[in-house]
Amino acid sequence: MINFCDILGQANAASGMAVHDDCKLRFLELKSKRSYRFILYKIEQQQIVVDKLGEPNQSYEDFTSSFPADECRYAVYDFDFTTSENCQKSKIFFIAWSPDPSKVRMKMVYASSKDRFKRELDGISFELQATDPSEMSLDIVKGRVF
Repeated sequence: MINFCDILGQANAASGMAVHDDCKLRFLELKSKRSYRFILYKIEQQQIVVDKLGEPNQSYEDFTSSFPADECRYAVYDFDFTTSENCQKSKIFFIAWSPDPSKVRMKMVYASSKDRFKRELDGISFELQATDPSEMSLDIVKGRVF
């Protein structure tokens, strides 16, 4: 017997989740007002919602420790750095977090919705995909920035 909800869920996963308005609003606050250092997003009840907001004074270690060990997440981080010309700059980057212990279905839903969601967030400099914390280390981020 075919379950109609399963078919709907699969179709929605393939086409991308709805994005809650708060996701875009908080991203704009991070980008223009620098109200947050980072934002974690999760998929909940067929839409992408804000999961956690990082205060401007929080560190990169605070950010990486915010990811659950067994659930997927999307995230953006406002990374400050100094150029070789001694100029202060920042770049916003996107992380697709898909840890190995997370459920296969969850990984598929996040993977199929990522590009559409990322297009909603204008101003992303680069993207990282990580399955464990070492794949989003500060050294890797610095390597992408410079």
